[in-house]
Amino acid sequence: MNLSNKQKQYLKSEAHHLKPIVMIGANGFTEGVLAEIENALNFHELIKVKISAEDRETKKLICEAIIRETKALAVQQVGSIFTIFRPSDEKKITLPK
Repeated sequence: MNLSNKQKQYLKSEAHHLKPIVMIGANGFTEGVLAEIENALNFHELIKVKISAEDRETKKLICEAIIRETKALAVQQVGSIFTIFRPSDEKKITLPK
């Protein structure tokens, strides 16, 4: 599933008021962090993740790993905040066509 520009804009507006739920710190992207992201996506569908890495390339690699492991969709990355979306069975967020 890919997101259209209209859908991304909608999700960005929905995520605007959200605070990061998961913080990735000095230990990096671990199994525990992955489990927390999975739980948050199952419950909320749309979440923000804060990545505390200095290097831009490291942030990019962590974001790609999150997308690959969770099968979520990237919505936006602004600085160290990464917004991702994965629809759940309950469909809490209805995307525009």
